[in-house]
Amino acid sequence: MIDQPLSGKTVAVLVANGFEETDMTEPQRALLGAGATIKLVSPEQGLVNGWHETVWGHYFPLDVALSAALAADFDAILVPGGDRSIDKLKGNPHATRFVRGFVDGEKPVVAVGRGVDLLVAADRASGRRVAAFAGQDDALREAGAIPVDEPVVIDGPLITARDDVDVGVLKGEIVRQFVELAGAMAAAA
Repeated sequence: MIDQPLSGKTVAVLVANGFEETDMTEPQRALLGAGATIKLVSPEQGLVNGWHETVWGHYFPLDVALSAALAADFDAILVPGGDRSIDKLKGNPHATRFVRGFVDGEKPVVAVGRGVDLLVAADRASGRRVAAFAGQDDALREAGAIPVDEPVVIDGPLITARDDVDVGVLKGEIVRQFVELAGAMAAAA
């Protein structure tokens, strides 16, 4: 029997057109392999278009409309980077509400690359250690975050990663943290 420690857990992947495909697909594979159910949540309608390096990527079918999504319906959230996607999500009140629900509920949150900007827009970066790349530091400090020049930073249930992170390292950290947090949440219930 295959070990699936995240069986029965549902992970929201919050994206808009222009999200960085590998920031989603690689962690998604790891989470699916660990038994999690993945649901794409977006303000787009029907399909969402990824971005791959310098060109538009694949289309992915959506599972949940962002306007109807509630953090209470999920066990964790993954926010892939991608300038176009994050810029669109930062200005969406449903996106910031959705992210706040995970942070306030102390549920696992993964933000890759510019995905951390969504924490700032949701006013949930203050006091948090977050992975940052050059040029992002000042805005994060202004929001009260503590930028760290490391590829992956874990601060409680928050996992942030720079967009230059080794995907294998990120996948391992995400699954390990989600399994630990799922165990801790089950023990507390």
